Amino acid sequence: MRAEPAISLLAVAGTDIVAIAPREQLRAQFPDAPRIDLAGQIVMPGLVNAHGHMAMTLLRGLAEDLPLDAWLKERIWPIEARNISESFVTDGTAHAVLEMLRSGTTTAADMYFFPERSAAVLRRAGMRAQVSFPLISHPNAWSANAAEAFHKGLALRDEYRDDALIRIAFGPHSTYALTQAELEKTVTLAQELDAPIHIHLHETEAEVQESRAAIGRTPIAHLDALGGLIPNVQAVHVTVLDDADLERLATRGVAVVHCPHSNLKLGSGYCPLTRLLGRGVRVALGTDGAPSNNTLDLFAELRTAVLLARAVGRDARALPAFDALALATLGGARALGLDEDVGSLEVGKRADLIAVDLQRPAAAPAHRPEVSLVHGAAGSWVTHVWIDGKPIVANGRALTLDEREILAKADYWRQRLQRERQSA
Repeated sequence: MRAEPAISLLAVAGTDIVAIAPREQLRAQFPDAPRIDLAGQIVMPGLVNAHGHMAMTLLRGLAEDLPLDAWLKERIWPIEARNISESFVTDGTAHAVLEMLRSGTTTAADMYFFPERSAAVLRRAGMRAQVSFPLISHPNAWSANAAEAFHKGLALRDEYRDDALIRIAFGPHSTYALTQAELEKTVTLAQELDAPIHIHLHETEAEVQESRAAIGRTPIAHLDALGGLIPNVQAVHVTVLDDADLERLATRGVAVVHCPHSNLKLGSGYCPLTRLLGRGVRVALGTDGAPSNNTLDLFAELRTAVLLARAVGRDARALPAFDALALATLGGARALGLDEDVGSLEVGKRADLIAVDLQRPAAAPAHRPEVSLVHGAAGSWVTHVWIDGKPIVANGRALTLDEREILAKADYWRQRLQRERQSA
Protein backbone atom coordinates (compact mmCIF):
# COMPACT_ATOMS: atom_id res chain seq x y z
CA MET A 1 0.00 0.00 0.00
CA ARG A 2 1.37 3.39 -0.95
CA ALA A 3 1.52 6.07 1.72
CA GLU A 4 -0.76 9.05 1.24
CA PRO A 5 1.29 11.90 -0.27
CA ALA A 6 2.09 14.78 2.02
CA ILE A 7 -0.35 17.64 1.68
CA SER A 8 1.22 21.06 1.82
CA LEU A 9 -0.41 23.77 3.85
CA LEU A 10 0.10 27.48 3.72
CA ALA A 11 0.44 29.86 6.66
CA VAL A 12 -0.47 33.53 6.50
CA ALA A 13 0.40 36.24 8.99
CA GLY A 14 -0.88 39.74 8.42
CA THR A 15 -0.65 40.49 4.70
CA ASP A 16 1.97 37.90 3.80
CA ILE A 17 2.57 34.22 3.18
CA VAL A 18 4.94 33.15 5.96
CA ALA A 19 5.28 29.41 5.39
CA ILE A 20 4.50 26.63 2.92
CA ALA A 21 5.21 23.14 4.19
CA PRO A 22 3.78 19.62 4.60
CA ARG A 23 0.74 19.45 6.82
CA GLU A 24 2.30 17.92 9.92
CA GLN A 25 5.31 20.22 9.84
CA LEU A 26 3.16 23.32 9.57
CA ARG A 27 0.81 22.17 12.32
CA ALA A 28 3.78 21.66 14.61
CA GLN A 29 5.22 25.04 13.69
CA PHE A 30 1.97 26.93 14.27
CA PRO A 31 0.04 24.81 16.79
CA ASP A 32 -2.30 27.57 17.93
CA ALA A 33 -3.01 29.18 14.56
CA PRO A 34 -6.65 29.16 13.40
CA ARG A 35 -7.22 26.81 10.46
CA ILE A 36 -9.55 26.77 7.49
CA ASP A 37 -10.57 23.33 6.28
CA LEU A 38 -10.48 23.27 2.48
CA ALA A 39 -10.61 19.52 1.92
CA GLY A 40 -11.12 18.71 -1.76
CA GLN A 41 -10.11 22.21 -2.81
CA ILE A 42 -6.99 23.65 -4.34
CA VAL A 43 -5.42 26.86 -3.10
CA MET A 44 -3.63 28.91 -5.75
CA PRO A 45 -2.58 32.48 -6.49
CA GLY A 46 -5.42 34.84 -7.31
CA LEU A 47 -5.86 35.60 -10.99
CA VAL A 48 -4.68 38.85 -12.59
CA ASN A 49 -7.03 40.43 -15.14
CA ALA A 50 -4.60 42.75 -16.91
CA HIS A 51 -7.07 44.76 -19.00
CA GLY A 52 -10.66 45.84 -18.69
CA HIS A 53 -13.14 48.69 -18.59
CA MET A 54 -14.96 47.80 -15.41
CA ALA A 55 -17.90 50.18 -15.46
CA MET A 56 -18.94 48.83 -18.85
CA THR A 57 -20.56 45.86 -17.11
CA LEU A 58 -23.70 48.03 -17.26
CA LEU A 59 -23.55 47.91 -21.08
CA ARG A 60 -23.28 44.12 -21.30
CA GLY A 61 -25.25 42.85 -24.28
CA LEU A 62 -26.10 46.27 -25.73
CA ALA A 63 -23.74 46.14 -28.72
CA GLU A 64 -23.74 42.78 -30.43
CA ASP A 65 -22.67 41.34 -33.79
CA LEU A 66 -20.67 44.35 -35.00
CA PRO A 67 -17.00 44.86 -35.89
CA LEU A 68 -15.01 47.14 -33.61
CA ASP A 69 -15.34 50.37 -35.60
CA ALA A 70 -19.13 50.13 -35.93
CA TRP A 71 -19.41 48.68 -32.42
CA LEU A 72 -17.78 51.82 -31.03
CA LYS A 73 -19.19 54.52 -33.30
CA GLU A 74 -22.76 53.25 -33.71
CA ARG A 75 -23.44 51.74 -30.30
CA ILE A 76 -20.94 52.21 -27.47
CA TRP A 77 -19.87 55.84 -27.90
CA PRO A 78 -23.43 57.19 -28.35
CA ILE A 79 -24.63 55.30 -25.27
CA GLU A 80 -21.65 56.52 -23.25
CA ALA A 81 -22.15 60.11 -24.39
CA ARG A 82 -25.67 60.09 -22.96
CA ASN A 83 -25.03 58.13 -19.77
CA ILE A 84 -21.48 58.25 -18.46
CA SER A 85 -21.39 59.90 -15.05
CA GLU A 86 -19.83 59.40 -11.65
CA SER A 87 -22.80 57.30 -10.55
CA PHE A 88 -22.63 55.13 -13.68
CA VAL A 89 -18.94 54.44 -13.08
CA THR A 90 -19.45 53.81 -9.37
CA ASP A 91 -22.26 51.32 -9.92
CA GLY A 92 -20.67 49.61 -12.91
CA THR A 93 -17.29 49.24 -11.23
CA ALA A 94 -18.84 47.69 -8.13
CA HIS A 95 -20.65 45.21 -10.38
CA ALA A 96 -17.40 44.32 -12.16
CA VAL A 97 -15.50 43.90 -8.92
CA LEU A 98 -18.16 41.56 -7.57
CA GLU A 99 -18.07 39.47 -10.74
CA MET A 100 -14.29 39.25 -10.79
CA LEU A 101 -13.87 38.45 -7.12
CA ARG A 102 -16.50 35.75 -7.26
CA SER A 103 -14.65 34.10 -10.18
CA GLY A 104 -11.16 34.25 -8.67
CA THR A 105 -9.57 37.51 -9.83
CA THR A 106 -7.70 39.31 -7.06
CA THR A 107 -5.84 41.92 -9.16
CA ALA A 108 -7.30 43.85 -12.08
CA ALA A 109 -6.32 46.66 -14.43
CA ASP A 110 -9.01 49.21 -15.19
CA MET A 111 -9.12 51.90 -17.87
CA TYR A 112 -12.18 54.13 -17.95
CA PHE A 113 -13.65 57.55 -17.32
CA PHE A 114 -13.93 58.93 -13.76
CA PRO A 115 -11.00 56.81 -12.52
CA GLU A 116 -11.27 58.43 -9.09
CA ARG A 117 -14.63 56.70 -8.66
CA SER A 118 -13.26 53.35 -9.83
CA ALA A 119 -10.31 53.62 -7.46
CA ALA A 120 -12.60 54.43 -4.53
CA VAL A 121 -14.84 51.43 -5.23
CA LEU A 122 -11.88 49.09 -5.60
CA ARG A 123 -10.30 50.35 -2.39
CA ARG A 124 -13.50 49.84 -0.39
CA ALA A 125 -13.88 46.33 -1.80
CA GLY A 126 -10.31 45.47 -0.82
CA MET A 127 -9.25 44.52 -4.36
CA ARG A 128 -5.75 45.07 -5.71
CA ALA A 129 -5.81 47.11 -8.90
CA GLN A 130 -4.04 49.28 -11.40
CA VAL A 131 -6.31 52.17 -12.36
CA SER A 132 -5.38 54.02 -15.56
CA PHE A 133 -6.60 57.57 -16.04
CA PRO A 134 -7.80 58.12 -19.64
CA LEU A 135 -5.76 60.35 -21.90
CA ILE A 136 -7.68 61.49 -24.99
CA SER A 137 -7.27 64.70 -26.99
CA HIS A 138 -10.93 65.32 -27.70
CA PRO A 139 -13.57 66.28 -25.10
CA ASN A 140 -15.16 63.40 -23.21
CA ALA A 141 -17.17 62.75 -20.07
CA TRP A 142 -14.15 63.16 -17.80
CA SER A 143 -11.95 65.78 -19.43
CA ALA A 144 -12.20 68.62 -21.92
CA ASN A 145 -8.82 67.77 -23.41
CA ALA A 146 -5.57 65.95 -22.69
CA ALA A 147 -4.22 68.85 -20.62
CA GLU A 148 -7.10 68.54 -18.14
CA ALA A 149 -6.71 64.76 -18.11
CA PHE A 150 -3.02 65.05 -17.20
CA HIS A 151 -3.85 67.51 -14.40
CA LYS A 152 -6.61 65.35 -12.91
CA GLY A 153 -4.73 62.11 -13.41
CA LEU A 154 -1.56 63.30 -11.72
CA ALA A 155 -3.62 64.55 -8.78
CA LEU A 156 -5.19 61.10 -8.53
CA ARG A 157 -1.76 59.51 -8.58
CA ASP A 158 -0.68 61.74 -5.70
CA GLU A 159 -3.76 60.71 -3.73
CA TYR A 160 -2.92 57.00 -4.06
CA ARG A 161 0.86 57.35 -3.97
CA ASP A 162 1.26 55.25 -0.80
CA ASP A 163 -1.79 53.01 -1.11
CA ALA A 164 -1.15 49.32 -0.52
CA LEU A 165 -3.70 48.12 -3.07
CA ILE A 166 -4.28 50.79 -5.72
CA ARG A 167 -1.70 51.96 -8.24
CA ILE A 168 -2.40 54.72 -10.77
CA ALA A 169 -1.19 54.42 -14.36
CA PHE A 170 -1.19 56.62 -17.45
CA GLY A 171 -3.94 55.49 -19.82
CA PRO A 172 -3.47 56.89 -23.34
CA HIS A 173 -6.33 55.35 -25.26
CA SER A 174 -4.17 54.73 -28.34
CA THR A 175 -1.54 56.40 -30.47
CA TYR A 176 -4.27 57.91 -32.66
CA ALA A 177 -6.19 59.42 -29.72
CA LEU A 178 -3.38 61.80 -28.79
CA THR A 179 -1.14 64.22 -30.64
CA GLN A 180 2.55 63.46 -30.94
CA ALA A 181 3.33 66.08 -28.32
CA GLU A 182 0.80 64.54 -25.91
CA LEU A 183 2.25 61.07 -26.45
CA GLU A 184 5.74 62.42 -25.81
CA LYS A 185 4.52 64.09 -22.61
CA THR A 186 2.97 60.80 -21.48
CA VAL A 187 6.25 58.96 -21.98
CA THR A 188 8.32 61.65 -20.28
CA LEU A 189 6.10 61.82 -17.20
CA ALA A 190 5.81 58.04 -16.94
CA GLN A 191 9.59 57.71 -17.00
CA GLU A 192 10.07 60.46 -14.44
CA LEU A 193 7.49 58.93 -12.10
CA ASP A 194 8.32 55.28 -12.88
CA ALA A 195 4.63 54.78 -13.65
CA PRO A 196 2.99 52.31 -16.04
CA ILE A 197 1.55 53.24 -19.43
CA HIS A 198 -1.52 51.21 -20.37
CA ILE A 199 -2.44 51.60 -24.06
CA HIS A 200 -4.52 49.95 -26.79
CA LEU A 201 -2.04 49.08 -29.51
CA HIS A 202 -2.61 47.32 -32.86
CA GLU A 203 -6.16 46.40 -31.88
CA THR A 204 -7.21 45.89 -35.51
CA GLU A 205 -5.71 45.64 -38.98
CA ALA A 206 -7.50 48.88 -39.90
CA GLU A 207 -5.73 50.77 -37.10
CA VAL A 208 -2.35 49.61 -38.38
CA GLN A 209 -3.11 50.37 -42.02
CA GLU A 210 -4.51 53.82 -41.21
CA SER A 211 -1.37 54.62 -39.23
CA ARG A 212 0.86 53.57 -42.13
CA ALA A 213 -1.19 55.72 -44.49
CA ALA A 214 -1.18 58.76 -42.19
CA ILE A 215 2.36 58.80 -40.79
CA GLY A 216 4.20 56.11 -42.73
CA ARG A 217 4.68 53.66 -39.88
CA THR A 218 2.77 51.35 -37.57
CA PRO A 219 1.58 52.50 -34.14
CA ILE A 220 4.26 50.35 -32.49
CA ALA A 221 6.96 51.86 -34.72
CA HIS A 222 5.54 55.34 -34.05
CA LEU A 223 5.62 54.87 -30.30
CA ASP A 224 9.15 53.52 -30.59
CA ALA A 225 10.26 56.56 -32.60
CA LEU A 226 9.00 58.75 -29.75
CA GLY A 227 11.00 56.76 -27.20
CA GLY A 228 7.77 55.30 -25.87
CA LEU A 229 8.48 51.57 -26.11
CA ILE A 230 9.75 51.12 -22.56
CA PRO A 231 9.36 48.28 -20.05
CA ASN A 232 6.61 50.21 -18.23
CA VAL A 233 4.36 49.99 -21.32
CA GLN A 234 1.48 47.51 -21.30
CA ALA A 235 0.37 47.07 -24.92
CA VAL A 236 -3.20 45.81 -25.07
CA HIS A 237 -4.53 43.57 -27.89
CA VAL A 238 -1.65 43.51 -30.44
CA THR A 239 -3.63 41.54 -33.02
CA VAL A 240 -1.39 42.55 -35.95
CA LEU A 241 2.35 42.07 -35.67
CA ASP A 242 5.04 41.90 -38.33
CA ASP A 243 8.57 40.70 -37.63
CA ALA A 244 9.97 44.22 -37.20
CA ASP A 245 7.36 45.19 -34.60
CA LEU A 246 7.79 41.86 -32.79
CA GLU A 247 11.48 42.59 -32.54
CA ARG A 248 10.72 46.05 -31.18
CA LEU A 249 8.46 44.67 -28.45
CA ALA A 250 10.93 41.95 -27.51
CA THR A 251 14.05 44.11 -27.38
CA ARG A 252 12.37 47.03 -25.57
CA GLY A 253 10.88 44.82 -22.85
CA VAL A 254 7.27 45.85 -23.45
CA ALA A 255 4.48 43.74 -21.91
CA VAL A 256 1.53 42.58 -24.03
CA VAL A 257 -2.00 41.97 -22.75
CA HIS A 258 -3.81 39.27 -24.73
CA CYS A 259 -7.63 39.61 -24.81
CA PRO A 260 -8.64 36.62 -26.96
CA HIS A 261 -12.37 36.48 -26.31
CA SER A 262 -12.98 40.17 -27.02
CA ASN A 263 -10.85 40.16 -30.17
CA LEU A 264 -12.58 37.06 -31.51
CA LYS A 265 -16.07 38.32 -30.67
CA LEU A 266 -15.47 41.60 -32.50
CA GLY A 267 -13.79 39.86 -35.43
CA SER A 268 -10.62 41.86 -34.82
CA GLY A 269 -8.18 39.01 -35.23
CA TYR A 270 -5.96 37.54 -32.54
CA CYS A 271 -2.74 38.20 -30.73
CA PRO A 272 0.15 35.94 -31.93
CA LEU A 273 0.67 34.52 -28.46
CA THR A 274 3.15 31.74 -29.21
CA ARG A 275 5.37 34.06 -31.28
CA LEU A 276 5.47 36.57 -28.44
CA LEU A 277 6.25 33.92 -25.83
CA GLY A 278 8.89 32.46 -28.12
CA ARG A 279 10.69 35.81 -28.13
CA GLY A 280 10.47 36.14 -24.35
CA VAL A 281 7.86 38.90 -24.30
CA ARG A 282 5.94 39.27 -21.05
CA VAL A 283 2.34 38.32 -21.81
CA ALA A 284 -0.73 38.66 -19.60
CA LEU A 285 -4.42 37.94 -20.09
CA GLY A 286 -7.28 40.42 -19.97
CA THR A 287 -11.02 40.13 -20.41
CA ASP A 288 -11.53 43.63 -21.86
CA GLY A 289 -14.94 45.16 -21.08
CA ALA A 290 -18.13 43.18 -20.55
CA PRO A 291 -19.86 44.40 -23.76
CA SER A 292 -17.17 42.77 -25.90
CA ASN A 293 -16.66 39.54 -23.98
CA ASN A 294 -19.38 39.26 -22.27
CA THR A 295 -17.90 37.88 -19.03
CA LEU A 296 -15.14 39.02 -16.69
CA ASP A 297 -14.30 35.43 -15.70
CA LEU A 298 -10.55 35.14 -16.29
CA PHE A 299 -10.66 31.35 -16.02
CA ALA A 300 -12.89 31.41 -19.11
CA GLU A 301 -10.43 33.78 -20.77
CA LEU A 302 -7.45 31.52 -20.23
CA ARG A 303 -9.37 28.58 -21.66
CA THR A 304 -10.09 30.63 -24.79
CA ALA A 305 -6.39 31.52 -24.98
CA VAL A 306 -5.42 27.84 -24.92
CA LEU A 307 -7.95 26.79 -27.55
CA LEU A 308 -7.03 29.69 -29.82
CA ALA A 309 -3.30 28.98 -29.58
CA ARG A 310 -3.89 25.34 -30.49
CA ALA A 311 -6.27 26.09 -33.34
CA VAL A 312 -4.01 28.73 -34.88
CA GLY A 313 -0.89 26.59 -34.57
CA ARG A 314 -2.69 23.35 -35.33
CA ASP A 315 -0.81 21.97 -32.35
CA ALA A 316 -2.54 20.19 -29.48
CA ARG A 317 0.58 20.69 -27.37
CA ALA A 318 0.54 24.49 -27.54
CA LEU A 319 0.08 26.31 -24.21
CA PRO A 320 -0.18 23.43 -21.72
CA ALA A 321 -2.41 23.91 -18.70
CA PHE A 322 0.34 24.99 -16.29
CA ASP A 323 1.60 27.56 -18.79
CA ALA A 324 -1.92 28.93 -19.23
CA LEU A 325 -2.38 29.25 -15.47
CA ALA A 326 0.97 31.05 -15.29
CA LEU A 327 -0.24 33.60 -17.86
CA ALA A 328 -3.30 34.30 -15.73
CA THR A 329 -1.34 34.67 -12.49
CA LEU A 330 2.39 35.38 -12.52
CA GLY A 331 2.26 36.52 -16.17
CA GLY A 332 -0.29 39.16 -15.29
CA ALA A 333 1.68 40.25 -12.24
CA ARG A 334 4.85 40.60 -14.32
CA ALA A 335 3.06 42.61 -17.01
CA LEU A 336 1.72 45.03 -14.38
CA GLY A 337 5.06 45.19 -12.54
CA LEU A 338 3.62 43.55 -9.42
CA ASP A 339 5.43 40.20 -9.51
CA GLU A 340 7.56 40.95 -6.46
CA ASP A 341 4.36 41.02 -4.43
CA VAL A 342 1.80 38.75 -6.09
CA GLY A 343 1.25 36.15 -8.81
CA SER A 344 2.70 33.05 -7.16
CA LEU A 345 2.66 31.21 -3.86
CA GLU A 346 5.99 32.10 -2.27
CA VAL A 347 7.03 32.91 1.26
CA GLY A 348 7.28 36.67 1.61
CA LYS A 349 4.73 37.48 -1.07
CA ARG A 350 1.35 39.00 -0.35
CA ALA A 351 -1.39 36.55 0.54
CA ASP A 352 -3.59 37.08 -2.53
CA LEU A 353 -5.13 33.62 -2.69
CA ILE A 354 -8.15 31.77 -3.97
CA ALA A 355 -9.62 28.37 -3.15
CA VAL A 356 -11.26 26.36 -5.93
CA ASP A 357 -13.53 23.41 -5.16
CA LEU A 358 -12.63 20.45 -7.38
CA GLN A 359 -15.25 18.22 -5.80
CA ARG A 360 -17.77 19.30 -8.41
CA PRO A 361 -19.40 16.97 -10.94
CA ALA A 362 -17.75 18.79 -13.82
CA ALA A 363 -14.31 18.63 -12.17
CA ALA A 364 -14.17 15.23 -10.51
CA PRO A 365 -12.22 13.05 -10.73
CA ALA A 366 -9.46 15.65 -10.94
CA HIS A 367 -6.68 13.38 -12.21
CA ARG A 368 -4.80 16.50 -13.24
CA PRO A 369 -6.12 19.48 -11.27
CA GLU A 370 -4.43 22.01 -13.55
CA VAL A 371 -6.37 20.62 -16.53
CA SER A 372 -9.63 20.82 -14.62
CA LEU A 373 -8.89 24.45 -13.78
CA VAL A 374 -8.13 25.38 -17.39
CA HIS A 375 -10.70 23.37 -19.30
CA GLY A 376 -13.55 23.29 -16.82
CA ALA A 377 -15.78 26.00 -15.38
CA ALA A 378 -13.39 26.88 -12.57
CA GLY A 379 -14.61 30.44 -12.23
CA SER A 380 -17.87 29.10 -10.85
CA TRP A 381 -16.04 26.78 -8.43
CA VAL A 382 -14.23 29.54 -6.49
CA THR A 383 -15.23 29.36 -2.82
CA HIS A 384 -12.81 31.67 -1.02
CA VAL A 385 -10.75 34.74 -1.87
CA TRP A 386 -8.13 36.48 0.26
CA ILE A 387 -6.33 39.71 -0.66
CA ASP A 388 -3.48 40.96 1.51
CA GLY A 389 -4.40 38.13 3.84
CA LYS A 390 -7.92 39.45 4.39
CA PRO A 391 -10.98 37.32 3.57
CA ILE A 392 -12.88 38.94 0.69
CA VAL A 393 -15.08 36.02 -0.39
CA ALA A 394 -16.05 33.14 1.93
CA ASN A 395 -18.05 30.12 0.85
CA GLY A 396 -18.98 31.93 -2.35
CA ARG A 397 -20.29 35.02 -0.58
CA ALA A 398 -18.70 38.44 -1.05
CA LEU A 399 -17.79 39.97 2.30
CA THR A 400 -16.89 43.51 1.28
CA LEU A 401 -19.66 44.18 -1.23
CA ASP A 402 -23.44 44.19 -1.01
CA GLU A 403 -24.45 41.84 -3.81
CA ARG A 404 -28.17 42.57 -3.52
CA GLU A 405 -27.59 46.32 -3.78
CA ILE A 406 -25.21 45.93 -6.73
CA LEU A 407 -27.65 43.81 -8.69
CA ALA A 408 -30.50 46.20 -7.90
CA LYS A 409 -28.48 49.08 -9.32
CA ALA A 410 -27.62 47.02 -12.39
CA ASP A 411 -31.33 46.49 -12.96
CA TYR A 412 -31.95 50.22 -12.54
CA TRP A 413 -29.46 50.91 -15.35
CA ARG A 414 -31.01 48.17 -17.47
CA GLN A 415 -34.41 49.80 -17.20
CA ARG A 416 -33.02 53.27 -17.81
CA LEU A 417 -31.10 52.23 -20.92
CA GLN A 418 -34.08 50.26 -22.16
CA ARG A 419 -36.33 53.33 -21.87
CA GLU A 420 -33.71 55.34 -23.70
CA ARG A 421 -33.62 52.87 -26.59
CA GLN A 422 -37.41 52.80 -26.81
CA SER A 423 -37.66 56.57 -26.97
CA ALA A 424 -34.94 56.95 -29.59
